[in-house]
Amino acid sequence: MTSVASIWQSITLRNLRLYQWRGGSLLYRISGSLRSWRQGSWFMEWGELIGALLVAAVFGLAPFVNTALIGVLLIACGGFWVLLTLSDEPSQVAFTPIHLLVLLYWGIATIATSLSPVKQAAFNGWVRLTLYLVLFFLMARVFRSPRLRSLFIGFYLHITLIVGVYGMRQWFFGTKALATWVDPTSAQANITRIYSYLGNPNLLAGYLIPAVGLSLGAILVWRGVMPKLLAITMAVVNSVCLVLTFSRGGWLGFVALLFTFAVLLLYWISQYFPPFWQKWAVPIGVGGLAALLVLAIVIVPPVRDRVATIFAGRGDSSNNFRINVWAAVIEMIRDRPILGIGPGNNAFNQVYPLYMRPRYSALSAYSVILEVIVETGFVGLTAFLWLLTVTFNQGWLQLKRLREWEDPNGFWLIAAIATLAGMLAHGLFDTVLYRPQVNTLWWLMVALIASYYLPNSQGINSDSSSN
Repeated sequence: MTSVASIWQSITLRNLRLYQWRGGSLLYRISGSLRSWRQGSWFMEWGELIGALLVAAVFGLAPFVNTALIGVLLIACGGFWVLLTLSDEPSQVAFTPIHLLVLLYWGIATIATSLSPVKQAAFNGWVRLTLYLVLFFLMARVFRSPRLRSLFIGFYLHITLIVGVYGMRQWFFGTKALATWVDPTSAQANITRIYSYLGNPNLLAGYLIPAVGLSLGAILVWRGVMPKLLAITMAVVNSVCLVLTFSRGGWLGFVALLFTFAVLLLYWISQYFPPFWQKWAVPIGVGGLAALLVLAIVIVPPVRDRVATIFAGRGDSSNNFRINVWAAVIEMIRDRPILGIGPGNNAFNQVYPLYMRPRYSALSAYSVILEVIVETGFVGLTAFLWLLTVTFNQGWLQLKRLREWEDPNGFWLIAAIATLAGMLAHGLFDTVLYRPQVNTLWWLMVALIASYYLPNSQGINSDSSSN
């Protein structure tokens, strides 16, 4: 057992001595090159707050503007992160095991770009990936401040409430479908699928999964009657709106989120239970959630009909479309299994037509796992799965620490972990994760987990966090 635990700790980088890495790192040595300028700068006295405002601008505008403006905001975030890093005190430079795996994945994507059969298109995708990762670096740095973290989450939840309310309005007053989202031969051909400001119900579902997770966290974190009522309202609106997208992938993500959130919450509060409930609270809670899910499927006809299409195979047009796309994507992977074709949908759009089945054009692989393999090969998939493993493990380690301290900020961490699980479940059968409105939220969750990082006891004195 000791050897297994040691191997697991090595895989998850639990005992990584980052303070030793810093001593020989060129990046670390240049990180404070502008700190003397910062000490005399009034502007940089507000560095963390300015960074948080830039991040807020990205998420505040993302549901309502085109992707070009989001790109401009990401460039601004990247530039400010560089300035913040160069002017930081060395002890303030944020670097965690999660950062290390993010850099590894970025490096593999860079090599895949250089070897891509469509280099220009892959380079465009590489630029976008780099901007997302720089946003992650800025968020992980800024959100080490519990106050800025909480203020930003509150701001983001108010934006999602606007999106959710408009989606509910579409449900009550009707809205025109902007594409063929429901099989016209099915029992649900006339159903209204809401999409709010996002223009697509599947995209809206992907956008709302983090909103549900964080609004559930807000119920537990926010103090006072009115803030809690507001959080409950947000959770209800976001949840109902997500269900009314009738996105099957979104529903799977919703269930995975609720399941993970419930398990982690029961773990958090089980320390206050008597011995019997400490042992059985999680199994009973999970069983209760499963029973509620089955009950909803049985007694709500639209839900029952929509869930039935998941098992219809090629009998459902949406299923049939995805199966044909997956078959073509598997052939693409077979031809370039090691490093793929390079990142981005532009590269995919140039290569996929060579493999596509007639009449089954697609903009993506309709599966995050397949998308990662087709873009960066099995080498990239290994790094991606390693990143997920380290991220979830770090989340669990920090959650245990906050539970011991009875720190209510742990509920934000529960929400972030549960949201990642939900987004992954959704992404198994869709690739809305690659749209800017959702991709930024994915890296937000990873950054929230990274922001809680504290090094092991041997490195605490030389690599401490401000959290």
